[in-house]
Amino acid sequence: MRKADKVIITCAVTGSIHTPSMSDALPITPDQIAEQSIAAAEAGAAILHLHARQDDGRPTADPEVFMQFLPRIKQSTNAVVNITTGGAMGMSIDDRLAAPRRAQPELCSLNMGSMNFGVFAAAEKITDWKHAWEKDYLAQSYDLIAPNTFKQIEMMARDLGDRFGTKFEFECYDVGHLYTLRYFADLGVVKPPFFIQCIFGVLGGQGADPDNLVHMKNTADKLFGDEYYMSVLATGRFQTRMVTMSALYGGNVRVGLEDSLFLQRGKMAPDNASQVKKIRTILEELSFEIATPDEARTMLGLKGGDQVAF
Repeated sequence: MRKADKVIITCAVTGSIHTPSMSDALPITPDQIAEQSIAAAEAGAAILHLHARQDDGRPTADPEVFMQFLPRIKQSTNAVVNITTGGAMGMSIDDRLAAPRRAQPELCSLNMGSMNFGVFAAAEKITDWKHAWEKDYLAQSYDLIAPNTFKQIEMMARDLGDRFGTKFEFECYDVGHLYTLRYFADLGVVKPPFFIQCIFGVLGGQGADPDNLVHMKNTADKLFGDEYYMSVLATGRFQTRMVTMSALYGGNVRVGLEDSLFLQRGKMAPDNASQVKKIRTILEELSFEIATPDEARTMLGLKGGDQVAF
C-alpha cells in the first residue's frame, strides 16, 4: 500500500439507501445536495461522492438532476467530484452510467462484484413514513441482487476510463472483490494507482470487524503492493472507529450521511459537514495531516477538474 503523508477525506453526501423518514438532515433536493457538499468540502473533504434524488427523496439516475448541482459544486469548491455508478436498487446499467457519461467526472465509484445488499431490516424499524415508496423500496432488498458481473464491470471501466479518462474508487465489500480487481488490472482494463474503498457493515458483505480490515489490507498488499491507496467506510455506529483504524494503518477515510446518519451514539448528525469536522479533528489530534483536493488529485493520478463536462 502507498502510505501517503496526508489523509484523503471522502464525504458521501446522500447515497441511495437511507430514506427521508430516517433523518431530516439527509439532503434530497439539488439545492440541499449542493449546499451540504460545499459545506463538507469547506470542512475538509477532498472528495465528494454523489448520488441524486427526486423531490420526494427517491433515488434517481437522471443526468438533468445531477446537472442541477454539479456545476454549482464545481464553482464553489475545488473538491474532486466522484459520481456513483452503483446508482440504486433496481436501476439498469444504462441508468447507472447516464450521469457519469454526461458529466465525465474525474472519479467514479465502481463496485467490484454482485452481492446481496440487505437493507430490508430498516423497513421494520420505522412506523411513521414520510413517503409511500420508502418501505417497499427498502423491503425489496430481501429478494434482490445488486448486479455487477464481470462483463458489466469491464464495460463500465472501459466506457468511462477509456472514453473520458475517469479514474475509479473501487468499492470492495469482501475479499473476493480484491481478486476481481486484480483480474482486471492484469488485463490492463484498469491501471494504477488504484483507490480501493474497503467497505464494512453492509448485510451481505463483510462485517465491521477490525480483523476483517486487517485481512483486507494484508490481501491488498499481496495483490497490489505499492500500487494502491486504501480507504475505508463503515456503516452506522461502526463509522468512526473503522475509518480511524484505516488512518492508523496508513489509509484514507470516508464519512457522510450515505454511510451513517449519526454523529455519535444516540445523536443524529445535523449534516455532512459535522461528520467531516469530527473525523478531521480526530485525525489531526493523532498528528495526521489532511489532503487538499489537489493533493488527492496528485496521489490518485486524476485528470483535473478542468477536464470534466460540468
